[in-house]
Amino acid sequence: MNMEGLIKGKVAGVLAKLYNQQIDPEQVQVQLTRSEFEGDYTVMVFPFLKFSKKSPEATGTEIGEQLVAALDEVGAFNVVKGFLNLVISNGYWIGRLNEAISDASYGFKPVTDQSELVMIEYSSPNTNKPLHLGHIRNNLLGFSLAEVMKANGYKVVKTNIVNDRGVHICKSMVAWQKLGNGETPESSGKKGDHLVGEYYVKFDQLYKKEIASLIASGKSEEQAKEEAPCMVETREMLIRWEANDPEVRQLWKTMNGWVYKGFDETYKMLGVDFDKIYHESDTYTLGRDEVLRGVREGIFQQESDNSVWANLEADGLDKKLLLRSDGTSVYMTQDIGTAQIRFKDYPIDHMIYVVGNEQNYHFQVLSLLLDKLGYKWGKDLYHFSYGMVELPNGRMKSREGTVVDADDLVAGMIDVARSVSLELGKLDGYSEAEKENIYRIVALGALKYFILKVDPKKTMTFNPEESIDFNGNTGPFIQYTYARIQSILRKAAESALSVPAVASVQTLVPKERSLLKVIARFPEVVREAGAEHSPAVVANYVYDLVKEFNSFYHDHSILNEQDVLVRDFRLALTKTVGNVIRNGFSLLGIEVPERM
Repeated sequence: MNMEGLIKGKVAGVLAKLYNQQIDPEQVQVQLTRSEFEGDYTVMVFPFLKFSKKSPEATGTEIGEQLVAALDEVGAFNVVKGFLNLVISNGYWIGRLNEAISDASYGFKPVTDQSELVMIEYSSPNTNKPLHLGHIRNNLLGFSLAEVMKANGYKVVKTNIVNDRGVHICKSMVAWQKLGNGETPESSGKKGDHLVGEYYVKFDQLYKKEIASLIASGKSEEQAKEEAPCMVETREMLIRWEANDPEVRQLWKTMNGWVYKGFDETYKMLGVDFDKIYHESDTYTLGRDEVLRGVREGIFQQESDNSVWANLEADGLDKKLLLRSDGTSVYMTQDIGTAQIRFKDYPIDHMIYVVGNEQNYHFQVLSLLLDKLGYKWGKDLYHFSYGMVELPNGRMKSREGTVVDADDLVAGMIDVARSVSLELGKLDGYSEAEKENIYRIVALGALKYFILKVDPKKTMTFNPEESIDFNGNTGPFIQYTYARIQSILRKAAESALSVPAVASVQTLVPKERSLLKVIARFPEVVREAGAEHSPAVVANYVYDLVKEFNSFYHDHSILNEQDVLVRDFRLALTKTVGNVIRNGFSLLGIEVPERM
């Protein structure tokens, strides 16, 4: 049990002893003591005054005296109005350090055969364009959430549903047929996803020209949009695709193949992966059978025009179309089908969808429908809803070609990392291969940290220059601190100094004590990040840890400390800080360089 839980339990026992009152320990309010007061944990006394019938100060003093007597870990206390501040003994904090020194998985719960299985869906790209900045936030959040859930003792399956069919895919195909002149990734030297994305933009440009021409000939705007030749061809191509036309299907496979190869390169560069990839072209018809089962079982209603609806008015929602009158599926039906096949593939206990907040209502409905169809995790599925990512100059638009391409963004950030590193001169003496690897690590660390430190629910603005600063709340600043720690440990080894397996010291200076308290919080931070589905909790904790270490390092010597016990203790403290930084950043999918 952590210290906060221990205190809550003991306070509940003290209340029973002093005032003959039985309360749930979770009703006891405990928080970290504010920095301007002496203490480590603070107990809110005000709720207990109705039991004690005494002043806040007298009540706090009575409880504090009992806690000191009952808990060896509580060395002293003080009362400030209605706040009981508890001072935890040095021995407790040093004991927590010793738990962490040699534990490579410090802060993580083990995954066992009995662990519940969480499936996390993220990425979900369309095969008509390359991944862009918005996809980066989705992928980084999904991958990090998977790592956080593993660290909380869950089995995790990472899935991706690729949107590889539909009218938007046919638009790129039509544009390539009309304008491509047989261009391929090989002939153009372009990544396949970039090439196909260019034709998606070209389709929109052609479509607008045709609309303008038709309007000039006397058509209304609505008529022009319907009758534009390229759109007519696109709709016809979709019909041919659904009828398994060999020529259309072959072109579809060829162009999607170009895109998949490009996606794989981008995923590898970002350091994200998947255990299972589903394709909408394989699953979009499955939902229809599930919906018709719902009709047979009286769950859904079929109207006289053969359309099928779910009436969710009793659940506070509206009526939802599931099958059109011609029998074709809507997106909701497709998601039901995908859920069905996943449930057959894996024994899912919890399902998490990483999808932007514009789909909040969709997943509220999907949850209800899956529950009505009998999927035990349906009602408890979790929509990891996140805000959009924008640039300083506003939102992005794929059709108009104004998106920030993921590959271009990362390449640009590597260039910035290279420029900054050369200016600082920190990599003198490194081989070119070593330098390029560090530029890559720093650039991706900057990108990932800048995105993941933000509360996922918030819309964010991404600023590449700000993200790669070596000072402040940035990935490179934290990576540089980790590299500094590794340098200290290398110098210790060169001087034949070893880090003790068990640290022991008689007294602690205030900054050692503060650093120990932050280290001890890490397991709880991991739990909180899992409970809140928020990698930002981990990111901001690691920054706090690094700030605390740098403050300690600025004021106190490590290798030149004359007292051997103190020197060895500080080496253990320093090594543990490095381990926690590495573990925390691993949950964010961020590498830490041994040297910078």
